[in-house]
This record gives sequence, structure tokens and C-alpha cells, in this order.
Amino acid sequence: MKASSLGVVVAAVLASCATAHAQVSDDAVKIGVLTDHSGGFSYLVGKHSVEATQMAVDDFGGKVLGKPIVVVTADHQNKADIASTLSRKWFDTEGVDAITDVAGSAVALATQEIARPRNKILLISGAATTELTGKSCSATTTQWSYDTYSFAKGTASQMTKQGGTSWFFLTSDYAFGHSLQNDASRFVEANGGKVVGSVRFPFGSPDFSSFLLQAQASKAKEIGLAMSGADLLTAIKQAREFGIVQSGQNLASLVIYINDIEGLGLHVAQGLTLTTSFYWDTNDETRAWAKRFMERSGGFIPNLITAGTYASVMHYLKAVQAAGSDDGKAVAAKIREMPVNDFYNKNVEVRADGRVMHKTYLMKVKSPAESKYRGDFYQVLAEMSGKESFRPLSESQCPLIEK
Repeated sequence: MKASSLGVVVAAVLASCATAHAQVSDDAVKIGVLTDHSGGFSYLVGKHSVEATQMAVDDFGGKVLGKPIVVVTADHQNKADIASTLSRKWFDTEGVDAITDVAGSAVALATQEIARPRNKILLISGAATTELTGKSCSATTTQWSYDTYSFAKGTASQMTKQGGTSWFFLTSDYAFGHSLQNDASRFVEANGGKVVGSVRFPFGSPDFSSFLLQAQASKAKEIGLAMSGADLLTAIKQAREFGIVQSGQNLASLVIYINDIEGLGLHVAQGLTLTTSFYWDTNDETRAWAKRFMERSGGFIPNLITAGTYASVMHYLKAVQAAGSDDGKAVAAKIREMPVNDFYNKNVEVRADGRVMHKTYLMKVKSPAESKYRGDFYQVLAEMSGKESFRPLSESQCPLIEK
């Protein structure tokens, strides 16, 4: 009887293991890094997002539920139609279980529409539109790192509270810039400030002199830069040439990355204020992780997207482990059920709309004299909880949220 009983137990264990393994499709968990490898965002994401993904996989141990974890990547070229074609192919014929990064809002929204009916996981770290967790939200999508609401709120509300009570906006004349200015204006006024003027400029402007002169003439304490990319860098350089910051006005960027600061140089960027959800030099844990990443990536300073990509993949793998399956619905439920814990997130909630509730920080760029080593760029002016940073559920248009 004892031998018989032992045989039954062994058989049950083996059957249980076989069932667990069978729940991993195609005998592997495959993660696709859909990113910009050749366009205007590639210096921020691209190979660095691939490295962050692979680093998370390596740190997890390379396997989950006894099966190998495979990383693949593709260049979406910042085109929504290409992103849709790639993600459809990955999901339908190549066994990809989850996609991460997805830099660019139009690309991310298009990819989400491919993932939604297939119940596939999207871990979006590289796109900032709030629509991803708003009216276009999906039960299998989570949004990491940042969004336009949190950065506009962080910079506008905190700088207004700290005395920047009058604002003039330089705004890129398309939906992204308009959204940043509208959100920031609301937070300025909600905190007792006033918007004294604004000017819109065409995307890709080579000369900001006339716009900067209008901002200077307004005497506003804060010049809000509702723009990104090459336009932002050009505006900051020309503002320095005009002596705007030296004369007492402050430049407040609504979206900028640490790699942009390094590219500009502290002699140009000093005094700029901005909001971020990750700074590599925050504490011993972030420094240790960043050192390992920089050793793997040839010295690249990790930005908030890099950190968010790593965090999203690590949390996804933990959720697969906890679900006992790579089934999209089961994993998505675990992603939201489990708090996010890693080198910079501590017991961070993932809301029902998919918003990951990171802390955010208002930063001021140091002067060259204040900086002691490479990457020592920021002085923390304020710290904001996730609840303080992101759009409240009471204002959400996400159909997953019960009102």
C-alpha cells in the first residue's frame, strides 16, 4: 500500500508539473521590444530598451515556469501602420506573449488595438499619451514611466507653488504640445498662478528667436516649454544665447530626458526645471542598478524609459510565475493584483486602468560648478506620490473603471 500510495503521489506531482508546463504556449515565454531603432527617439530607446529587457530577463534567471524566456525586437520606424503589422505578425505567427517599450503615442495606440482582441500583454514604457489608460484603456495594457498629465502637473503645479506665479508658454503646434499646455495651464491656475500669454510654433522650427523674444517681453516668471525632441533642445540653446535665464526668468520643461541634459551640457541646461519618475542617482539601489546597466550598455545613462522597461518586464515575469501560465488574461490580472517592487518602485500600485503609480520628482538642473561627476545633473525640489502625480480615477474615461 505504501509503495502504491507513493506511486500515486509521484504520478500526481508529475501530472501537476506537466500541466504547469503545458500552460506556457510554444514552450517559451517570448517578449517583443517594439521600439525606434532608426528615428528621432532611437537615442533614448532602441538598443537601450532591448538591453533593459534582456537585463531583466537575466536577473530573473532566464526561465519562468521551467521554460526559456526569449527576447526579440523590431523597428516600428515611428509609424503606426508598421507597428500594427509587426505586432500582428508577432502575436499571430511568431508566438510573442508580451510587447514592451512601444515608444511614441500613435504607435502605442495602434499596437494596443492589435493586442486588445488577442488578450496579449502590452507593457508601455515609451509612450506618454494618457489615452492609453483613459478612453482607449485595455485590460491587458499597463503604462509605465510617465504620461503627459503627470509631467505637466508636476512641473506647473510645483513651480507655481514655489513662486513661479506667472507663465508664458512656447507650444509645439500639434496635439502633443496643445495637450501639454492645456494641462499645465490648468495646474498653474489651480495653484493661484496666471498664464499671461503663449505662442505656437510649427514642428521642426530652426529659429525660436521671435518666440523667445515674446516670452521675454511678457516678463513671466516661468517660460513653459510644451514641446520635445529637437525643437526643445533648439529652444533651450537659443534661450541661453538670449540670456533669458541669466536675466531672471525660468525655463520649465514639460517633457525632457536626462540624455538630453547631457547632450546640451550643464552650461546650457543649468537652471532648467523638469519632472521625472526616475533619476539614476537617487539612492544606493538606483545607483547600483544604473552602474550594472551602464556596464552592459557601453556607458549609456539610463533614463526613465530605460528604467520603466526593466521594471515592466521584471513585473511581467513575476506575474507569469504567479499565474502559472502565460495566458494574457491571467497574467494581466496578476500584474494588477501584485504591487510593483524593484530597485526604484516600492509597493507601487497598478490601477485597474493600467496606470502604474510611480512617484515623480520635480528637478532643477545643476550648474557645472555644482556637478561633481558625470550624471550628477539634478537637484530635487519636490517629491510627489503616485496619487499626487497621475490623473485621478474620478476624472478617468477608462471604460474599465466603475463610476
